[in-house]
Amino acid sequence: MINDLKQDAKERMEKSITALSAAFNKIRTGRAHPSILDGITVSYYGVDTALSQVANIMVEDARTLAISPWEKPMVVEIEKAIMKSDLGVNPATNGDLIRIPMPMLTEETRKVYIRQARQEAETAKVSVRNIRRDVLGDVKELQKDKEISEDQERKAQDDIQKITDDFVAQVDKALKQKEADLMEI
Repeated sequence: MINDLKQDAKERMEKSITALSAAFNKIRTGRAHPSILDGITVSYYGVDTALSQVANIMVEDARTLAISPWEKPMVVEIEKAIMKSDLGVNPATNGDLIRIPMPMLTEETRKVYIRQARQEAETAKVSVRNIRRDVLGDVKELQKDKEISEDQERKAQDDIQKITDDFVAQVDKALKQKEADLMEI
C-alpha cells in the first residue's frame, strides 16, 4: 500500500519534470529548433491545427528553420500565425518554403529568458512539493485508520522526502542546463 503511494508520487513527479521540459523547449536559445514552433496553431479549413500537422518543419542550419507546407494555400496562413505568435521572429517566404531566421539574443533578452526559465522551474518545484503533500496526507490517513504503524508512517515520510529531493534536484539540474544554453553565445 505504501509502495503504491510512493510509485504514484514518482509517476506524478515525473509528469512535472516532463511539463518543465516542454516549457523549457518553448524558451528560445538563439539556435534553431523545431520545438520552438510547438505552440503555434494554424487555421486549416476553419479548424485550429498544430503547425506540425500541416507542414514539415526542418532545421536548415544552426540559425534557420525551414517550413514546407503540405498545401500551397497554407503558406499565407502559416506566415500569419508565426507573425501573431510572441516568438519575436520574422518569417521570409520564398515560393512555397518559409524560412525563419533566428535573431541573435541580446544580453537583455537572455536575462528575460533566464527569468522565465527560473519561473518555470519554480512552478515545477511547487508541483513536486504539492504531490509530496498529497501523498503524505494519504500516509497520515492510513496511520490514522490503523492500517499502518507509526514506524511505517515515519519510514514512508522519509522515503517520500527522498523522492521529492531527487525530483527537486532534477529540476535544478534542468534549470542549470537551460541557463547555460541561454548564456551560450
